[in-house]
Amino acid sequence: MNQIHSILKEYWGYDNFRPLQEDIIQSVLKGQDTLALLPTGGGKSICFQVPAMAQDGLCLVISPLIALMKDQVENLQKRGIPALAIYSGMSHREMDRELDNCIHGQYKFLYVSPERLHTELFKARAVQMKINLLAIDEAHCISQWGYDFRPEYLRIAEVREWLKAPVLALTASATQAVVDDIQVRLSFKERHVFRKSFERKNLHYLILQEENKLDRILQIVSKIKGSGVIYARNRRLCKDLAEYLYNHGHSVDFYHAGLDGAQRSRKQENWINGKTRIMVSTNAFGMGIDKPDVRFVIHYELPDSLEAYYQEAGRAGRDEKAAYCIALFRDQDKQDALRQWEQSYPPYEEVARVYTMLCNHLQIPLHSGAYASYDFDIAEFAKKNELKPSAAFQCLKVLEQESVLHLSDALHQPAKVHIKVDNTVMYDFELRNPKIAGFLKLLLRSYAGLFDQYVRVDEAFLARQLHHSVEEIKQVFMKLQEVGLVSYEPAKDKPQVVLLRPREDKVHYVQENQKELKHRAGIRLEAVFGYAENQHCRSQTILEYFNELDSPRCGQCDICQADQKEKKSEEAYRVLIQQALEKGHDTLKDLTSYAGYWHEEHLSEVLRHLIDEGLITLHPDQRITWNEGNA
Repeated sequence: MNQIHSILKEYWGYDNFRPLQEDIIQSVLKGQDTLALLPTGGGKSICFQVPAMAQDGLCLVISPLIALMKDQVENLQKRGIPALAIYSGMSHREMDRELDNCIHGQYKFLYVSPERLHTELFKARAVQMKINLLAIDEAHCISQWGYDFRPEYLRIAEVREWLKAPVLALTASATQAVVDDIQVRLSFKERHVFRKSFERKNLHYLILQEENKLDRILQIVSKIKGSGVIYARNRRLCKDLAEYLYNHGHSVDFYHAGLDGAQRSRKQENWINGKTRIMVSTNAFGMGIDKPDVRFVIHYELPDSLEAYYQEAGRAGRDEKAAYCIALFRDQDKQDALRQWEQSYPPYEEVARVYTMLCNHLQIPLHSGAYASYDFDIAEFAKKNELKPSAAFQCLKVLEQESVLHLSDALHQPAKVHIKVDNTVMYDFELRNPKIAGFLKLLLRSYAGLFDQYVRVDEAFLARQLHHSVEEIKQVFMKLQEVGLVSYEPAKDKPQVVLLRPREDKVHYVQENQKELKHRAGIRLEAVFGYAENQHCRSQTILEYFNELDSPRCGQCDICQADQKEKKSEEAYRVLIQQALEKGHDTLKDLTSYAGYWHEEHLSEVLRHLIDEGLITLHPDQRITWNEGNA
């Protein structure tokens, strides 16, 4: 057993790699810039985690999603692998300390959001680190042709000017234009692309034309057993759908980005562990979740790109067993989607006005505020400025697209403490302050590493042990910070907004990009309409979109199933026509009369096929005969 197989077995418990994983890992270990296209559930993270473990040094991982970074870090830590995530909301002190630990080899993986790469603090520390691999997750974000373009990804190439390590770019969905763009934008020295087919043979793709969507969903979840996800566009609809299914006897919950971190974690765990059968969610749910036994994914409305649909639908059937990907579609949905597309690109004047309002709301002076993290309640902001929350949100999303700011959901960030003095000073402080000596003893007994780094602490646990309130525990920590004994980061459980550049007087550059981005988004939306409305195999349509042009028909989507039923119907027609002719019913009128339930149009079509195949002959007098010797 070679080194990478030993690592796979020791830390992940697997005997073998999945298809293409080992090829990708070997490419990385040869020092080659590599692009890996693996469908959802294809095991992308192992492709950079294993080669990083096989080499000295640190793997720098760039990811756009804080929740995904935190999940991967926790997963690595559970396996005994030291990993760290740097993200918005951490204090300058804590970042400084942790980046220092990276320099000194205390971590094997460092996860950062792309906007952090260009801060002075990060650059000053990163050049001192021994980085063995630059892994870029969700690499399609670097391409303006992609469905989730993020301008801050464009600056990743600047890192390559001082970083000599190879690049591994990973994505679950990319068109050929995006594949080419990724390699150009990341300055690949040579092109090494590993592409696993996006075909998912166990998935049944269905489009259901349906006006009464609630009743149809109820029918589906009653018929298909097992766990599932229902995606809806807005939070209110998620809650209403969940209540409807619950009132009809189903185990169901709802999930969206507006819930606090503790609520989302609890709901997610209950679904993963099978306590909740069905999750109704916005697209905030599912990223990074490894649940193999999802039997169905239902889309109440179609998403705005086939890339997004493929990723979300692809969360079904990761155990390779049959699963159903069902999208409900009605004529009104098309108009709703076009209206949503228009609203997603508000006029520049409105975006600029909301930007000014935001800076004033956060009390940020001109040319200040870069990389500071602020608690942010969008409902409160909209109300204060007499804006519709939805309009304010769209303007803020445009500003986020253009790397002006970053919005994070309400992620729970536990309190963190680092003791700044040595043991001797601490002991002396205990002797001189007997009232809090018991608190300090409990703290040191309960948490290791406090003298070396920031450590997560559970304020509620400390409060229970000492029979105090959580607020009293917080006050003690703040007093200890005031006297210079500790650095203390209180727990956070609110959404955050971070300005990624100092406050500016004008943001004209936003206007330049939005027109082109809107045009490309429109093209992607038209592809979704084509998927829903054409009569072509659903799987083939998706695969052709991703440039897999020679894929076979799946035989199990709604289109293929309908074709097979029609073929079976035609076989039945042939038998009945032969029987009718043998009994002397040898004209179209006679045949129609013989089997009165047939539609004459369908009967004529089958007769034409039989004539073309030479099975029957139509005589000048319009009589029909079956040709002898034909079965």
